[in-house]
Amino acid sequence: MTDVLSAPLVVEFPFTRSLGPVQSAFLTGLRERTVLGVRTDDGTVLVPPVEYDPVTANELRELVEVAATGTVTTWAWNPSPRRNQPLDTPFAWVLVRLDGAATALLHALDAPGPDAVHTGMRVRIRWAATRTGAITDIACFEPYDGEAAPGQPAPHEGQFADPVTGIAAPARLDYVHTPGRAQSAYLQALEGHRTVGERCPACRKVYVPPRGACPTCGIATEEEVEVGPRGTVTTFCIVNIKAKNLDIEVPYVYAHIALDGADLALHGRIAGIPYDQVRMGLRVEPVWAEGARHPDHYRPTGEPDADYDTYKELV
Repeated sequence: MTDVLSAPLVVEFPFTRSLGPVQSAFLTGLRERTVLGVRTDDGTVLVPPVEYDPVTANELRELVEVAATGTVTTWAWNPSPRRNQPLDTPFAWVLVRLDGAATALLHALDAPGPDAVHTGMRVRIRWAATRTGAITDIACFEPYDGEAAPGQPAPHEGQFADPVTGIAAPARLDYVHTPGRAQSAYLQALEGHRTVGERCPACRKVYVPPRGACPTCGIATEEEVEVGPRGTVTTFCIVNIKAKNLDIEVPYVYAHIALDGADLALHGRIAGIPYDQVRMGLRVEPVWAEGARHPDHYRPTGEPDADYDTYKELV
């Protein structure tokens, strides 16, 4: 029986976005230790602010300043902080309704333990020592003994020097991936420069990479079938944007490739040919780098192009 593999896997990308006038004012305000909300058509103050009324969908621009103190509306204890969370010691995730606001803001509360946290407790913002115009300018919340700030939120023009106009939010997911029996066999075969799939006992189609079950019939698959190594380009795209940490010069071609004997196209990079000469029907074969566990790219075999009718069901 094939040993089932497992390995740590990280999916990471930076999400960059521009800011409209309301979000720009909110984040720039945090840099200046000022918390801004927005007033809706019915007078409700929303913090964090939004650009459109959630009830009427009208554009919102009336900014107001709320207090840096507030009340916990609900909470959950986090006993094991993870990478890049606000605090590196156990803390509470809290929803805090700041004084003057009608909605709650999600952030961390620095507390000695879950017994020290309760709904209705008073808290205040602990500002970060270095502020750049991001939600992390609020380092966390901390317990506070004072009463709610009196009066209504004061109007604010939202004007600051050197306003923040865009943000880059890193997204990262760390997990352990276990591919299962079928894909473990597929990956182990690749180490020997072989490509294997599994045949459905009902429809007789060969799926590569194998899933352990036929995606069409829903029946378990066990019959291993070696395919390729040559195949046919079914569709492709030309990549013009260089990926971070990927040492491949643009433009290059990424294609779906139907390996001989397979009933499902897999994807791979095409090299060894000018990018503008790659075409549907091009016959290709894998190229393995020394010590690699999977093909580095596919190159033309020099054979005549495949007839469209031979791969049209895989496009």
